[in-house]
Amino acid sequence: MAGAVKLTILGGGGVRMPAFVRAVLASRPDTFAEICLFEPDATRRATTGRLAVEIAGALGRPGVVTMTADVEQAFTGADYVFSAIRVGGDRGRVIDEQVALERGIVGQETTGPGGCAMALRTIPVILSYCDQLSRCAPEAVMINFTNPAGLITQAIADQGKVTAVGVCDTPAGTIADLRAFLGEPDAFAASYGGLNHLGWVSSVEVDGKEMMPELIARFEDLQRSGHQFTAFDAALVRRVGAIPTEYVYYYYDPRRYLDGVARAGSSRGQDVLALNEELITALGGAFANGDVHAAWSAYDGLLGVRRDTYMRTDTAGDAGQAEARAKRAAQGTVPIEAGAIGGYEGLALRVIDGLAGHGASDVIVNVRNGTTLDFLEPDDVAEVPARVDATGLSRLGTPDLPRSARALVLAVKEYERGIAAAAPSGDAQLAAVALAQHPLVPGISAARELISRYIDLHGEHLAYLR
Repeated sequence: MAGAVKLTILGGGGVRMPAFVRAVLASRPDTFAEICLFEPDATRRATTGRLAVEIAGALGRPGVVTMTADVEQAFTGADYVFSAIRVGGDRGRVIDEQVALERGIVGQETTGPGGCAMALRTIPVILSYCDQLSRCAPEAVMINFTNPAGLITQAIADQGKVTAVGVCDTPAGTIADLRAFLGEPDAFAASYGGLNHLGWVSSVEVDGKEMMPELIARFEDLQRSGHQFTAFDAALVRRVGAIPTEYVYYYYDPRRYLDGVARAGSSRGQDVLALNEELITALGGAFANGDVHAAWSAYDGLLGVRRDTYMRTDTAGDAGQAEARAKRAAQGTVPIEAGAIGGYEGLALRVIDGLAGHGASDVIVNVRNGTTLDFLEPDDVAEVPARVDATGLSRLGTPDLPRSARALVLAVKEYERGIAAAAPSGDAQLAAVALAQHPLVPGISAARELISRYIDLHGEHLAYLR
């Protein structure tokens, strides 16, 4: 892949981008000739964006990471584009969550009303970028991280101007934890299906033997082995007959989520906003003193705290920051030179490797369903297993989801179809009708009230809705 391959990142000043740049350049230095960070926000360019550029220099690759606020410059010559934007920023996320929480409804940023508001702000912007990308680099592949990833990928696919695939590391992380629980067997296979942030592992085989009955029977042991399973009720999982991924929690136990946020006294969005503001201030101070290593130290510590407290507010009723900060302080700063690629960035690079002809790979991604899930339409974007190679993405297998899982997927997909149609139309009533079909929303009156309130609070970002 060495040579003239250009990767452009939309949202290049995002908090996770310096870590991604460091991991790529430390462990795969010849992967890209240029990593172009597109970031319209001046503060982000001067802090997180600058840190990514400085990391490249510290790793002996000055000039590989570039930064711009000009989207045409960013797109021209791009082979791959990562989309990681957050329209409205962290404060927008807080609004998304609070409007729902004030009405006793799940306020998670990608699920239910919060995910709806985020999608409505994002779809017009991302479709505008896709229009520009189709003119500047028509052969480029867009890899979408932007949440809600499945719904945003659906809107991009419906527009049809660029080739796009949505990625999320949640399914692979769940499967990896199941494999670890079973002792890391070599002959291991798992079947997964659903939508982004609404999926289940429906089969696990070791040496050809189906292990799902044992996994479900020992679910309490599984819960003790990995935090992502602790939020689920074992009896409910046994009734369903499949292992849910972590975001299914918001559907299976919304009352526990609401009680947890109330007990914590803040939503996850408020926690992240405070952490990110602390980070931006620390980076600004370090760069004012010309101290790149102090900037990296602050970044590494605070990003670690953010990772270590993931979903704690929602499931435990406590942000857990004191414990996380003490842990990070004891560990010390990871050197810039160390680098390991994981998470959704690692999954995205596997997709790029496959498409570039550098080794086929089996991945779980958000793509058009085709005939993979027989209860969805062929053009519906679903989260399913696929083989990626130089010929593109080809779907693998036909995951057999339990009936209750299918019912949830059908309901949420109907909502997604409606939002994907409402945003380009600018029709607020169509958006409300779509939101009313979401399983976490108590009907059309609540949906109309939610949409109206989001329009009021998000100002220019939702002013297009009539």
